[in-house]
Amino acid sequence: MNRKHLVGIPVAAAGLVAVLVGWPAESNTMTQPDSADPALGETLYAEHCASCHGARLEGQPNWRQPGEDGVLPAPPHDETGHTWHHGDGVLFTYTKLGGQEALRRRGVTDFASGMPAFEDVLSDQEIWHVLAYIKSQWDPQVREMQKERTAMEQAGQ
Repeated sequence: MNRKHLVGIPVAAAGLVAVLVGWPAESNTMTQPDSADPALGETLYAEHCASCHGARLEGQPNWRQPGEDGVLPAPPHDETGHTWHHGDGVLFTYTKLGGQEALRRRGVTDFASGMPAFEDVLSDQEIWHVLAYIKSQWDPQVREMQKERTAMEQAGQ
């Protein structure tokens, strides 16, 4: 992996990262179940996620710069994005509830998220399948770092 991919998140999203690190306790115990199937996740990702996050997980252009509406474009889910910076509980909760609701529950009202909720579209197991697919596309080093984030999340760090 190129070191430039590990550079910090832009200031516009730094506050969001700080909030997500201290995610609600109910997220802290979540870990991707062994039954999560990346192959099923690939199909679900193509149907529900690729239109915003890209067929190759590349995200939208200029994803680090808010649009005219103040919303950041959909970030990449590949190694160039920040998905791997978060533990499983955060990823699951943000996907299920959508960005605005997930952030609202944390008391964050000054960050506009364009991430829709999928709780009425995908089952919990289907969300885990999608996350398994995304993670399966990362280099082993990145997967290991994300796994460490999950462990830190569960430890309340």
